[in-house]
Amino acid sequence: MTNILPQLTAAAAQAARVARAVTPAQLTDPTPAAEWNVQALANHLVLWTGYNFELRARGETVSEELQRRDFAASPDWAEDYAARLDLALAAWADPAAWTGDLKVGDASMPAATVAALNLLELVLHGWELAAATGQAFAPDDSVAETALGLVEEYAGMYRSFPGGFAEALPVAADAPAFERALALSGRDPRWTRR
Repeated sequence: MTNILPQLTAAAAQAARVARAVTPAQLTDPTPAAEWNVQALANHLVLWTGYNFELRARGETVSEELQRRDFAASPDWAEDYAARLDLALAAWADPAAWTGDLKVGDASMPAATVAALNLLELVLHGWELAAATGQAFAPDDSVAETALGLVEEYAGMYRSFPGGFAEALPVAADAPAFERALALSGRDPRWTRR
C-alpha cells in the first residue's frame, strides 16, 4: 500500500470543516448511521480519527478513559478535534509510522493498512456528519478514488463486524467515485435530514 498522507490530509480538512459547522442544537439530530445521533457520531470521529490515529502512529492505542469521554459535550470540541487531527497527521508524516505491524484487537495489521482504514473512517463518517447537519461533503477526486478502492477491498471485513457496513446499495456504474464508495459501504448517498 502506498503512503496516502495527502489523501488523509485532505479528508481531515473536510472532517474538521464539517465539525466546526455543527451547532449545539444539532447534537441530538439523527444521522445516516441509525444507531448514532450527531453527538455520538462526533464522539466516534474525535476518538478514532483524532486520538486513536495519532496514537497508532506510535504503536499505541486509546485508553479506556478516552473511550468513555464525551468529547462533543465541550463547547470547543470541534476546534479541539481539528487540533487533534493536525497532531495525528504530523505523527503520520514520520515515515517510520508507515512501517511494521500494529495490534488491532487480537490480530495485527500493517501500519499502512491502519492508516488506510482511518481514511475510510474520515470520509464515511465525515460524510455522515455532513449529511446529518445539512452540509456538503465532497472529497477531491484523489480522496474519492482512494476511498472507493479501499471500500472495495475491505467491505467484506467491515461487514463481518457488529455494526459494520450494511449490504451494498444499488448505484449507477457511472456514478461519481464517492457515491459508489458510499453505496458499496451500505450508505445511501441521497440520505437527507428528515
